[in-house]
Amino acid sequence: MPTEPSAWAPMRRRMFRALWTAQLAANMGTWMQTVGAQWLMGDLGGGPLEVALVQTATTLPVFALVVPAGALGDILDQRRLLLGGQLLMFLGAAGLAAVTGADQVTPTLLLLLTALMGVGEAFCISSFQAIQPELVSKEEIPQAALLNSANGNVARAAGPALGGLLISAAGPAATFGINALSFLGVLVVLYAWRRPATHRPLGSEHVRGAIRAGARYVRRAPEFGAVLGRSGLFMLFAGGLWALLPAIARGPLGMSAGGYGLLLGCVGVGAVAGALALPAVRPRTTTNGLVTVAMVLYAATMAVIGLVHSSIVAALALIVSGLAWVAVLSTLSASAQILLPVWARTRALAYYQLVFMGGQALGGVGWGLVADWFGVQSAFVIAGVGLALTTVAGMRTMPLPAGHIDVEHVQHWPEPESMQTPGRNLGPVLVIVEWQVERANAEAFIQAMRPVGQARRRTGATIWGLYEDMEDPTVFLETFTVVSEREHLRQHLERGTKEDQELELRARGLTRPGTAPRVRHLIWAYARDRSQELSDHDGETAARDGALAAHQH
Repeated sequence: MPTEPSAWAPMRRRMFRALWTAQLAANMGTWMQTVGAQWLMGDLGGGPLEVALVQTATTLPVFALVVPAGALGDILDQRRLLLGGQLLMFLGAAGLAAVTGADQVTPTLLLLLTALMGVGEAFCISSFQAIQPELVSKEEIPQAALLNSANGNVARAAGPALGGLLISAAGPAATFGINALSFLGVLVVLYAWRRPATHRPLGSEHVRGAIRAGARYVRRAPEFGAVLGRSGLFMLFAGGLWALLPAIARGPLGMSAGGYGLLLGCVGVGAVAGALALPAVRPRTTTNGLVTVAMVLYAATMAVIGLVHSSIVAALALIVSGLAWVAVLSTLSASAQILLPVWARTRALAYYQLVFMGGQALGGVGWGLVADWFGVQSAFVIAGVGLALTTVAGMRTMPLPAGHIDVEHVQHWPEPESMQTPGRNLGPVLVIVEWQVERANAEAFIQAMRPVGQARRRTGATIWGLYEDMEDPTVFLETFTVVSEREHLRQHLERGTKEDQELELRARGLTRPGTAPRVRHLIWAYARDRSQELSDHDGETAARDGALAAHQH
């Protein structure tokens, strides 16, 4: 039985340890900031709507910008992008501390400076997740994800309590000042990091083209799609606990604000326990089994919290829910990181974050409405039952990958001789691959080419097809189109993986001995009539029309 690295193995890595410690301080400061901003909005005369807008100002920029920020993370230096995002968060917190201390803050200014910090978070959230494989070994990625989840949960549990104490002792301005200082540690660590430069033979992509390439990759990566689906379903139901816990603490459990803080602390205790226990559990089960059991366990704790009136039982259930929460999120996060190649990692993880936060936001609103209609305890029970049912269904319909998928970069196609001018960007390009296949292997070859087609689409093809010669059944033509010459060269030079290479080798193993696929590259004839060449940021609809025309011609 394989032995996994210990839970603390990533801490032996100097850069991971320094960044993890700095992020813990920043996460604590962020939760203190949230409490301080909501409290200050009330002091400024804001009602429930204005107080709720503080959370909106924090999350809305992330929703709006996380996808383009993820694309920027793949085409720019991630270290510099992270430095820029952290600087924006520092400026927002420092500005808020200054105007509050000078008694010049208004509700509008409070929301604007909070939104500025949200913009900074949008630029950081996916890149922080994407750089983890650079900081630890591949075997330590699950442990790194566990430690990062525990980091966030400890901050979530302790930050609000510390923020409340600081507001009582020194006021909101001091809370904002501490938050600003908390970002300095991350800035110093990132500034000192000597990250190797990313080699891009064809230069950086345009941001719009990079966004489209990321969306295309996510659509054509079924294993990553399963991670997204399971994450979205989990957050849709599990988010109800975070949205309704204050109401159940104040109502059925009859607890004070201090008691509510203790309940959040129980979740943090469970998260830390999960981080310690999971490395011993993981080798004994599959990823799919671990996530399913943890989701069902979380569902059971929600039902227990909804059924009991004992604060002690609720606290114990929340410890278990913290353990289950960190098991689900760390496993899904690690799976996402392992499944994604370097060229698409940050932009694809942006969709993971979008699904995660979107599920939590929609779940919070939805379960709030259910609580209004049926009562808060009933909402907990309904959410728990719903999570259990969708978890069982998801285990069958969206199984998480059990085996190893090697996404290490490899250039397994020879560079086409006719396309050695990276500056040109004419298109679309039609690629025709002629395969000679033994008659007895025809059906097996057709099946083997399905995942090859998915790989072509993941890396840049907009249309793909496989055709059998009606006159000679041993000849198959594979055709696919790419929007431009440069985009096709990116397929050759930047986007190939060992997994894609293995898929093609399986298909080649079914061809006639001694034959090699014959490849032809055709450019749309009318492309030369244009006064301006295509670029990566041109509309893909026009390129698709040209690709269809190329097929027709």
